[in-house]
Amino acid sequence: MLHNIFKNQDAVPYIPLDMSRRILVILFFILAIWYLSWRPGTFNHDAMFFSVALYAAELYGLFVAVLHIFMVSRLTRREPLPVIEGRTVDVFIPTINEPVDLLRKTIIAARNMDYEHDTWLLDDGNRPEMKQLAEDYGIRYLARDTNEDAKAGNLNHALAQSDAEFICIFDADHCPQQKFIVNTIGYFADNNVAFVQTPQDFYNLDSFQHRQDRDGKGLWTEQSLFFRVIQRGKDYWNAAFFCGSCAIVRRSALDSIGGFATGTLTEDLHTSIRLHKKGYRSIYMQQSMAYGIAPSNVEPFLNQRVRWGQGAMQVWKKEGFLTCRGLTPAQRLNYLASALTYFDGWQKGLFYLAPAIVLFTGVMPITAINSEFLIRFVPYYLLNYFVFEELGRGYGKTLYIEQYNFARFAAFAYATLALFGANNKFAVTDKTLTPVEVNRRVLIPQKVVSIINLLAIPLGISLYYFYDYLPVEGVVANVIWASLNFGFAFSLFRFTSGINRFKRSNYRFPISLPAQIKQGEKIIYATVDNISSSGCKFYGAMPETLETGSELEGIIMLPSGELPFNGRVAAKITATLEDGSEYIKGIGCQFIWRTPHQQDQLDLFLYGSGLQWRLHDLSEQSLTPLQWILKIFRKQKIMQSVHPEFWVTTSYYYKDQGNDRISLGLIAGKPGGDGMYVIAFTALEKNRPIVFQPHSRTVQPALLKCVEPVEMLESPSATLFIYELVDTNEQQARGSDTNARTI
Repeated sequence: MLHNIFKNQDAVPYIPLDMSRRILVILFFILAIWYLSWRPGTFNHDAMFFSVALYAAELYGLFVAVLHIFMVSRLTRREPLPVIEGRTVDVFIPTINEPVDLLRKTIIAARNMDYEHDTWLLDDGNRPEMKQLAEDYGIRYLARDTNEDAKAGNLNHALAQSDAEFICIFDADHCPQQKFIVNTIGYFADNNVAFVQTPQDFYNLDSFQHRQDRDGKGLWTEQSLFFRVIQRGKDYWNAAFFCGSCAIVRRSALDSIGGFATGTLTEDLHTSIRLHKKGYRSIYMQQSMAYGIAPSNVEPFLNQRVRWGQGAMQVWKKEGFLTCRGLTPAQRLNYLASALTYFDGWQKGLFYLAPAIVLFTGVMPITAINSEFLIRFVPYYLLNYFVFEELGRGYGKTLYIEQYNFARFAAFAYATLALFGANNKFAVTDKTLTPVEVNRRVLIPQKVVSIINLLAIPLGISLYYFYDYLPVEGVVANVIWASLNFGFAFSLFRFTSGINRFKRSNYRFPISLPAQIKQGEKIIYATVDNISSSGCKFYGAMPETLETGSELEGIIMLPSGELPFNGRVAAKITATLEDGSEYIKGIGCQFIWRTPHQQDQLDLFLYGSGLQWRLHDLSEQSLTPLQWILKIFRKQKIMQSVHPEFWVTTSYYYKDQGNDRISLGLIAGKPGGDGMYVIAFTALEKNRPIVFQPHSRTVQPALLKCVEPVEMLESPSATLFIYELVDTNEQQARGSDTNARTI
C-alpha cells in the first residue's frame, strides 16, 4: 500500500542509492533514534526553556534530514527525446529595468536557437530603447502601461497576445544554447507534460555564489546541490518545480490554471503547485542549456533569498500544499521540504548563539558532557555529515554550505515571517556586474553573532579560571563550538570583502583564442587570454613601440571564422627579465566595434555556452568521503585534467599542400609534460602530416605531426575540435621524435 502511494509516477530511468550509501542511511536512522530518544534525560531542569529549545532544533534537523533523504534517494536521468516537428513556439524574455547590453546578449542567443520560433521582448519598463532594441533584431515587442502582478502579470499579458502552443521563458540575463528547444520539446509528445525545466547556470564564475578550489578545477556554486541533485530527486516523484527561467511550458496547461499564478513573490513555485494539483507532469532535464548572471555580491544574493523565502511562505498560505486536493503524498513532502528550508534560519541562529549563552551565563542546556553523552552525540553528528555528503553525490560541500548558512540565516528567518504577515513587494534581482558599494547593514546580524562568539571565548575561559562556574568539559566543548561559529563568520567576511574588490562591467571569459594584430605592414601573432565583448588581453611577441592609447586592428579567430576588430591599448602588461630589463609581456585591449554585427558575432560565441567549463575541465562535483576512502584503499591516482592550462596561437598547414593555405589554432603541452594538444576550428585529417608553428614571445621550432581526435566541444557559433599530436608514420618507423618539444 505504501509503495503504491509513494510510487514513481514517471517510470523514467533513475540512479538509486548504492549499497554502501543505503547502509550509511540505515545506520544514521539507528543512531538518530538511539541518541534523540535518550536526549530528554539530559535536560537541565534549571534551564528548561534553553534545554527544550536546543532539543527542538535537533528534532527539526532530524525531520529535515528525513525529508531530504526521501527526496534525493533516487535521481532521474533524462536525455533529449526525438524532436516533435511542426509545433509553434514563442520565446518570452521579460524585463523591467535591465540594461540594453544585457538584453541584447540574451536576444542574440534566443534568435539563434534551432527550431522555428518567435522571440518576444516583454518590457514592463515601457522604455523606448527596448522598443528600438526589438526593432533592431527583428523580434516582437510588447509593453505594459502598468506593472500589476510583476513578472507573472507581464507573462500573462504576453500570453493574451500570443497563440503559440509552447512558451520558452528566459530571464533578461539568461542566454540559451542553440539546441535548447530541440532538446526539450520532445517530452511534450506526452500530452500530460506541462513543462520542462532545465538548470539555471551562470557564466560569471567570480560571483558571490561561486567558490573555486585551490587546484583551479573545482568550481562549486551555492545552487549546485539544488540543480544537480535536489531537482533530479524531486523529478522522480513528479515534484520538480518551474524555476521561472530556462524552461518551456505548454500553453494549454497554463490556460487550465488561468495563466501564470499571481499574488505571490514566487510565480514559478506557485505555478508549479497549481499545475501539479491539476495532475500534470513536470520534467527536469539535468543538462545545462542556458547561462545567466549570478548575484555579484552579498546584497543582491541575500535580497534574492529573502524574496524566494517570502514567496514560498505566501504559496504555503495560499495553496496549502499539505492539505489541498490534487497533490500526491510524495509531492506534498517534496513541497514541504522546500518550504521548510527557510526555517533553517531559526535553527542555525540558535546554534550560533547557544555556546555564547553557555560561556556568558554558565548555564548548560544539558546536565553533563560525559562519556555517555559523547558516545551518542559524536557518532550521530559524524554520520549526519557523512550521509549529507554521500547523498549530495559530490555536490554537497559541507564547509562551503556552512559558510553560506551563516550568510543566509537571518535572511531565511526573516523570510518565514511572511507566513504570518502581509504580502511583500516584488523586487528584481540586480543583474549588473559593475562594482557597487555593498550596504553594510545587510550583514549586521552576522557581525553581531560573530562578535558575541568571539567575546564569549576569552570571557568563558576567564570565568572558569577565576570562578570555576562551569565544568571543564563544558568550557572546552563550548569554546570549540564558539570557535567554529567564529571561523565560519571570519571566512564569510573575508570572502565577502574580497569578492567585489575589482570587477569589470562585462565578465571576462577565461577562453584562449588565436589572433593576429596588424602593425603597419607587420602581422603579430597573439593569443587572447581572456575576453568579453568590451575587451581582452593579448599575449605574444609585442613590439616595444606599443604605447597606452595606441590604436589596434586585426582579427580574432572564432569557430565560425575570422572576426575583424579595432581597438586601443588600454594597458601594457610588463615583466622583468633576469638581467633586470623589462619587456612587454602582453597588452590589455579595449574593443572599438565598427559594426554591431561584429560585436554580435563575439557575444554569440561567448554567451549561452559552457565552453569555459569544458576548456578548463571545471567541475562542481568532487569526491565524496566514501569515494576518497575507496581510492586510498585501492591506491588509485587522482585523474589529471586532459586539457592544458595555457594555450598559445599556432599556425598550421598540411605538409603536402605547402604553406599557401595557413590556418590558425591553439597549441599547448599536456599537464605533466606528456604529449601536446591542438584546438582547431575545422576538422583535421587523422593520418595526414601537418606542420604546426607555435607563436609565443620566444621563437619556437616548427612541429611535424599527425593528429589523434580527443574531443569535440560545441559552441553557439560552431564546433571546436581538440586533437592530441602524435608521430607521423615516418617518425614512428624511425623510433624517434626529434621534432616534438613542449612550449
